[in-house]
Amino acid sequence: MRVLLTGGGTAGHINPAIAIANYIKGKEPGSEFLFVGTERGLEKTLVPKCGYDIKFIDVMGLRRSLSPQNIKVLINYLKSTGVAKKIIKEFKPDVVIGTGGYVCAPVIKAAASLKIPTLIHEQNVFPGLAIKMLANKADVTAISFEETRDMIKAKNIVLTGNPLRPNLFAVHDIDVVRARYGFGEKPIVLMFGGSLGAEKMNEALKEMITGGYIKEFNLIASTGERHYETISNDIKKTTDLARIKNVKVVPYIYNMEEIFFAADVVVGRAGAITVSEITALGKAAVLIPSPYVAHNHQEYNARYLEKNGAAKVVLENEVSGKRIYDEISSILKDAQVLKKMQADSKKIGIVDACETIYENIKKII
Repeated sequence: MRVLLTGGGTAGHINPAIAIANYIKGKEPGSEFLFVGTERGLEKTLVPKCGYDIKFIDVMGLRRSLSPQNIKVLINYLKSTGVAKKIIKEFKPDVVIGTGGYVCAPVIKAAASLKIPTLIHEQNVFPGLAIKMLANKADVTAISFEETRDMIKAKNIVLTGNPLRPNLFAVHDIDVVRARYGFGEKPIVLMFGGSLGAEKMNEALKEMITGGYIKEFNLIASTGERHYETISNDIKKTTDLARIKNVKVVPYIYNMEEIFFAADVVVGRAGAITVSEITALGKAAVLIPSPYVAHNHQEYNARYLEKNGAAKVVLENEVSGKRIYDEISSILKDAQVLKKMQADSKKIGIVDACETIYENIKKII
């Protein structure tokens, strides 16, 4: 199979495309792949790092407000559609897959005009502008959450879930995890704000530790590399972390799959992949959606889990150490509440996204 993939800007658009490519390569080792992105997006480094070829087009996103800049955006869009057509004609793909970001628009449009089968994939509950624009052109619009179905007008919508890394589902020995961190038999809570960390969450973490809140559970928290030194130093002013055996604060969690598996409750942001991992593993969650994202899409993701009984939602302006502690405690103090949230989370989790996407690709080819 010859597969052209496009999606970019952020890791949230690129990693699903890479996961799909990896899955197809596993099913059909002789397949050939080409990615199309922009030189400004993370795809410039992430895609080659994973061993795939990439070509670039010059395309930009529309400004939300009326702006003369949008004239240049539209001119670039028309030019990039022509460049995308040339790339497609040279590569001769059997299918073109788009995973979001503005780079998708000219590539999927070009593929559709050339009668090449197309599949687009939306990671979040609230669909991005590119996916909305392309849904009536693509042969398959794959969605990750059932609620998205009513937000898109498309030729063919299929619920697939988000492509997740296979090692997420490995089984780990929880006793080994406990021993590594010196934890006792109390429940384990995982708290993280993404790879870069989240300042408001870190402030809440500091308040929980220095306020002496964390007694009835074990906590492993990642601050993000750029925040670690500041948070650690602030805590040390009043509290000796080394003496608190049930709390571990680290800059980054390298064995995330292991900790995720062992955790009873996950506290974090509500990016598409994070909430998909939470539900795939059937974890109870306290979600703090980032307000600094397009269309406030993280809150839509978080509210979806909340409506389905899998999560408690705390908005950024409501965050404090006591509030986060209270939400964690409200889940852990009653074993039946924890068990039900975990079961409800598992009900909406999807673990076979890549397989479903692959099956749909085979159908349209």
